[in-house]
Amino acid sequence: MAKASQDTSKIHFHWTKKVGTEDDDAEQPSTFKQPTSNPSDQQDKKYENIKVKTHVGVPTPRKKLQAVAIARLRAVLTAFGKNRSNPPFGGLLGPRVVGTLFGSRRGHVHFAFQKEPNSPPAFLVELATPISVLVREMASGLVRIALECDKEDNEEKKAARLLEEPVWRTYCNGKKCGFATRRDCGPKEWKILKAVEPISMGAGVLPLTEPEAGDGELMYMRAKFERIIGSRDSEAFYMMNPDSNGAPELSIYLLRV
Repeated sequence: MAKASQDTSKIHFHWTKKVGTEDDDAEQPSTFKQPTSNPSDQQDKKYENIKVKTHVGVPTPRKKLQAVAIARLRAVLTAFGKNRSNPPFGGLLGPRVVGTLFGSRRGHVHFAFQKEPNSPPAFLVELATPISVLVREMASGLVRIALECDKEDNEEKKAARLLEEPVWRTYCNGKKCGFATRRDCGPKEWKILKAVEPISMGAGVLPLTEPEAGDGELMYMRAKFERIIGSRDSEAFYMMNPDSNGAPELSIYLLRV
C-alpha cells in the first residue's frame, strides 16, 4: 500500500505538472496575441487617425483670418498702385509736373502746367495780377495762390475735370486779385514754352523777338511741382525747391466750391 500510494502521488504530481504545462502552452499564444487585437488599442488608433485628418484637412480659424487679411492687403496694394500710376481725376498730368510762370514786365501773369518739359500744357491760365506784383510778393516771402470756381448743377458740367474749368476767382496770400481765365496754348505761348524748355529750374528774362507796345522784356520762372489730388474738386501744386528746407516758396490751390 505504501508503494502504491507513492506511485499514485507521483502520477498525480506528474499529471498536475503536465496539465499545467499544457494549459500554459495553450494559453501562451493567446496571451501574446491579445494586445494586437485589443479593442481599446484599435479605438485609440482610430481616434489618432481622426485627429491627424482634422489637423490637415480643416484649417483653424486663425489661419483663415490670416488668409483673409493677406488677400485684403494685396487688393489694397494693387488698387493703390493703379491709382498712383493713373490717378482717378488725373487727366493728362501725373504726381510730378513742370510749372512755368511767365509774362511781360508790364503784363499779366500766365501760368502753365506740363507733364513733361516738351509736352503741350494741360493747364494754362492768365491771371489778372500783374507779374511785377507777384514778383514783389515772392521776394517778401511765401506765396499762396488760390483759384476758386463754382460747382454747376448741370450734369454735363459736373463731369468736367477741375483743370478744364474756364473761369476762376483769384486770391494771393488771402487777398482777392480779380479773376483768372483758362487759355488755349497758341503759337505765342508755345514759342515761350519752347524757349524755356531746356531750363529745369530757374528764373530770368527773355528778350521779346516780336515788337509789342510797351510790354518790354518777358519774365519767367520755371520749376517742378508736386501735385496732390484731394478729390474731384480740389488739387494742390507745391513748388519743389531743393535749396529750401522749409515750406515751398510757391503753392497753387485749385478749388471747386
